[in-house]
Amino acid sequence: MRRKAVLLTASLGSLCVLSASADAADPSKGLRVSENRRYLEHQDGSPFFYLGDTAWELFHRLSREEADRYLANRAAKGFTVIQAVVLAQIEGLDDPNPYGDKPLIDHDPTKPNEAYFQHVDYVVNKARELGLFIGMLPTWGKYWKTGSGIFTPENAKAYGRFLGQRYKDAPIIWILGGDNNPAGSGEQSVLAAMARGLKAGDDGSHLITYHPRGPGLSSDFFHEADWLDFNMYQSSHGARDHDNGLFAERDYGLTPTKPTLDGEPRYEDIPVGFYNSDVDPDRRFDDYDARQAAYWSLLAGACGHTYGNNNIWQMWQPGRKPVLWASTPWHEALDRPGASQMIHVRKLFESRPFTKLVPDRSIVLDGPTYGGAKIRAARAADGSFAFVYSPRGEPFTVRMDAIRAPRICQTWFDPREGVARPLHTTDTAGIQTFVPPSTGRGHDWILVLDDATAGFPSPGQPKR
Repeated sequence: MRRKAVLLTASLGSLCVLSASADAADPSKGLRVSENRRYLEHQDGSPFFYLGDTAWELFHRLSREEADRYLANRAAKGFTVIQAVVLAQIEGLDDPNPYGDKPLIDHDPTKPNEAYFQHVDYVVNKARELGLFIGMLPTWGKYWKTGSGIFTPENAKAYGRFLGQRYKDAPIIWILGGDNNPAGSGEQSVLAAMARGLKAGDDGSHLITYHPRGPGLSSDFFHEADWLDFNMYQSSHGARDHDNGLFAERDYGLTPTKPTLDGEPRYEDIPVGFYNSDVDPDRRFDDYDARQAAYWSLLAGACGHTYGNNNIWQMWQPGRKPVLWASTPWHEALDRPGASQMIHVRKLFESRPFTKLVPDRSIVLDGPTYGGAKIRAARAADGSFAFVYSPRGEPFTVRMDAIRAPRICQTWFDPREGVARPLHTTDTAGIQTFVPPSTGRGHDWILVLDDATAGFPSPGQPKR
């Protein structure tokens, strides 16, 4: 078992074997905030749809062969970002990875263990090969909390610089926080120092966001921080029909303008309201809950979305102590319905120039406005298309002049199967009531309205 520490010097950059491809869309080229400050995009200006998965224990608990299996599955399902933690939540400092290596020598952030980070390198490289970004959390939040943590502003900056240099040319999005909020100026100074270290190490080549404790918003603490490139909220796991679009709405109205997204919504297979005293472990969020969170958030102005599964975030398998009633081996949970349906979310949005979307509930003149059936809508700023989401298949009425075109194409999109159902093409820009094909919990539908002359593909299909 190796226990070789790495000195924190500029020469660390040479230890990283990651290299960028000549392809402009290669994830190693990095991301930037779009010109309108609402979305993320590749360095060549092409839009980037953030579709994340919470794999917090990926570096810590999976072998290389297991990581290969997990990443290949997520790439095939259309995910674009894998959120994983270097200093992991579950005994991450003391419980070694599958190869017997711990991340730090003597719990010292200035003494990273080279053997552990070679394994992290492998996972990051494999992600790049598959076209995936790693949403890398340098540490889970409990390790920087005052009184129980291992970080000071000085060693946080050094640790950040180490990571920034090592992964300067890697497909990384930095995510600070780790399910915790700063309690005061001391903790904020540690986080700010880590952010400065990351930027010093990678020359500012990667975006930085913050994963807060839920339900919460990074904007409550860091919206005006110069190191925070985009906001993240955690709508959390408290109840069914919790409208996470309200978080997006709040961030959307802030200045300066920054993109935002839900970095931890309700997880598939986690007990509903697990932190409440009356929790029923057998009552769990399902694929419908996951879909509802995705479409509510995106149509309220989010630049992307994150999926999560209770068995996968902790990479649970028999022989490990389950957290929060995990009961399905992680490799069996990979193909749960909610995960498989996330590809339809991405395909729908990418079948249209989604960075033109602005949330606009005013185009819906009648329909449910609260509770689990609440209608949300967004339209393209140029009037070329609109999406209207009915979570329970309830009828609604739309102001059709939201589409500024002589002929309007109307299509139902089924978010369970990713199938489009043509409805009607009309030249009447009046007021129209729409009745979805089915109704009830689990029968959610998206109405797609298009300028019939725009040449868009069928919703959910690749652009021609």
